[in-house]
Amino acid sequence: MHNFKLEIEYDGTRFHGWQVQNGKETKTIQHVLGRVLKKILRQDIKLIVAGRTDSGVHALSQVANFKSSTKIPLEKLRWAINCLLPQDIKVTRIQAVSPDFNSRFCAKSKVYRYTILNRKYSSALLANRVYFFHHPLDAGLMRREAKFLCGRHNFKAFQATEARLRNPLRTIKRIKISKEKDFLHIDIEADSFLYNMVRNIAGTLLEIGRGRFPKGSMRKILNSGDRKLAGPTLPAKGLCLIKVKY
Repeated sequence: MHNFKLEIEYDGTRFHGWQVQNGKETKTIQHVLGRVLKKILRQDIKLIVAGRTDSGVHALSQVANFKSSTKIPLEKLRWAINCLLPQDIKVTRIQAVSPDFNSRFCAKSKVYRYTILNRKYSSALLANRVYFFHHPLDAGLMRREAKFLCGRHNFKAFQATEARLRNPLRTIKRIKISKEKDFLHIDIEADSFLYNMVRNIAGTLLEIGRGRFPKGSMRKILNSGDRKLAGPTLPAKGLCLIKVKY
């Protein structure tokens, strides 16, 4: 039995996230990919994923692994998988890994990017890939405030209120806010993330950048642990899993 690691790219617009859900099996990344693997390998496949993305969230390099006794050459296997997958899901790489590799538990950190299109008019081509915001944003102030989030903290203020109770301690290793023409990118690398954590942080930074939250707000919100004090949850379409680090 061999252990295979997949790197997967997908546009999450028409899917109900990664994980198979009751009544939504045909609209999840896991179900579609698992069905293709079963057809090619002629066996039930258990896919283990690095992190479950939510409905509408995209991935540049999601990671999953599965075990199989297949002897199909890796490049031929990747080609066969991609031939059967829809256009909005593709396997970019497949490799044999050690038997004890687990895409979830072996991951050291994940990098997510939230993209804001910051100009006076929206984009027809990127409507499902970015969040459009027409008010001017102070990127410099956003960078200064974001620094307070780096390190190990209680991120309860940025956890979805409807989420089940989980340990809110997380370590943010890096936050980078960059401008590329009309695009503002918020890159966050952490050991793991709470439900809606990136989208809530992005919403808070947006309120700071537009001037609704004063200087020093990020530290106060973080220390408060109160979700009501933080900014809105920005739409899923602007969020993309960039990389999983091992």
